[in-house]
Amino acid sequence: MKSGFVALVGRPNVGKSTLVNALVGSKVAITSSRPQTTRNAIRGVVTLGEPEPTAQLVLIDTPGLHKPKNALGERLNAIVYGTLAEVDAVAFVLDATQKVGPGDRLIAQRLADAGSEVVVVVNKTDIAKKGRVLERLTEGAVWDFAAYVPLSAANRDGIHQLRDELVGRLPDGPQYFPRDATTDQPEELLVAEIVREKFLARLREELPHSLTVRTREIETRDDGLLSIDAQVVVERKSQKGIVIGKSGEVLGAAGAEARAELEALFGTKVYLGLRVVVEKDWQRRPELLDRLGFDH
Repeated sequence: MKSGFVALVGRPNVGKSTLVNALVGSKVAITSSRPQTTRNAIRGVVTLGEPEPTAQLVLIDTPGLHKPKNALGERLNAIVYGTLAEVDAVAFVLDATQKVGPGDRLIAQRLADAGSEVVVVVNKTDIAKKGRVLERLTEGAVWDFAAYVPLSAANRDGIHQLRDELVGRLPDGPQYFPRDATTDQPEELLVAEIVREKFLARLREELPHSLTVRTREIETRDDGLLSIDAQVVVERKSQKGIVIGKSGEVLGAAGAEARAELEALFGTKVYLGLRVVVEKDWQRRPELLDRLGFDH
């Protein structure tokens, strides 16, 4: 069978996580309109073929490459560059609504230097003005990569064409994951990311970048209730009040939405205990990044 690892790379907010979810057919990565939503190399698994598997794509959703402003930003970029050295192919995602810029060209040069098998994806065709998709394809053609696929991850238009292009570039290999697997994320990370997503939708300006979530404990009680204890971590005391909200409104609404999604995910009733804590300037402190689970 054909099998291998495929990295999705691109600038922040070009739709990489939405694209991973569309390829997998279920939600394995959180999404947000805010740049730098993805902070880990999250794997999604796509297994093709009936009755016996004929191909397996292991998709790695990477953080958006950007000019780092702190220790966290440097680690996020390191995740991307480390991933490129280990994959069989790359889906390089461009935003059809935006001109190719210096950030895109830097990524293209990195990919060319690495000698990667690259499929250029022009995403967001559903919202791009007429002619913009052709402009992006023309701009990207100067890189002379293996293939170019316009699509809409949000509407799943063009997803099958991209999948076929990626499978065609995989080597013969083993089946890495069971047929029904969609991700290899540990439950603790999945819980933390779902909770963080609900706050991202409710917070403004720079606060979303100052917020992370740490899952402390997941335990099944005797009555079958799944009890989850998690901390919402911010950098300053002033942010704590914003995250909690007036009379606890923000914390309550985000918690309720996260709990509902977790109940659907785990197929059981969930008690979600959330506590907001301050870890001063955690994005800039390597020892705190280690403790919060951000790899080097």
